[in-house]
Amino acid sequence: MQDLKVILVEIDQVRENKNINFDNYNRNLQDIDADLILLPEMFNTGFTMNAKNMAEDWEDSFSIRWLQDLAKKKNAAIYTSLIIREKENYYNRGVFIYPNGTVKHYDKRKSFGLAGEDKVFSSGSNEVIVNYNGWNIQLQICYDLRFPEIVRNRLVQKKPAYDIILYVANWPEKRITHWDALLKARAIENQCYVIAVNRIGVDPNNLVYNGHSTIINALGEKMNDGNLNYELLQKTREKLPFLA
Repeated sequence: MQDLKVILVEIDQVRENKNINFDNYNRNLQDIDADLILLPEMFNTGFTMNAKNMAEDWEDSFSIRWLQDLAKKKNAAIYTSLIIREKENYYNRGVFIYPNGTVKHYDKRKSFGLAGEDKVFSSGSNEVIVNYNGWNIQLQICYDLRFPEIVRNRLVQKKPAYDIILYVANWPEKRITHWDALLKARAIENQCYVIAVNRIGVDPNNLVYNGHSTIINALGEKMNDGNLNYELLQKTREKLPFLA
């Protein structure tokens, strides 16, 4: 199985201004070469409860077409989330875009009640694991991180259900110690890589975001580069067969 080169794009999102955010991504992504690119939660609007004005129809989303064009141009998969309207419901929907433009989606299951997300958005109910270049990848969004039961790894036909968890987030600095600790825990307990991207900057509510985007291996160690090696993951699992 081939290694994966991953890029995490930390950006100062401008709330509810899609055009400025698209321009910022274009600048930041100009020279990027990777197999998998992660952009923060609600990548085109920042974290907002203004779903009525910011949502795009699932069957006709300009932002998804933009992501598809980017994936094809970069010959890379992309994972992020955005506000989607479908059947009169609003979703904080994760989208995994393959290089050929195919889209798989995951609806955030745990709504952030402190911001009233549960009053605006419908929650997802299904686990979503995608396969990309032979890797099985669990999709997650921000507040999902606090709930280990929804991503519990297990053996399926004697093989782990997944190899990587992806998190895209708008996670504020004042709770960043939780972010750091929980990401490490998810990697250790599920014996997988954890890849997590967070925004930077200050939002209109004066919440500060300081990134801390990271890649963590199955031993809970932060990696210094974005190259994921499947053979090393397998050796860790064989040496410490905790999932069994």
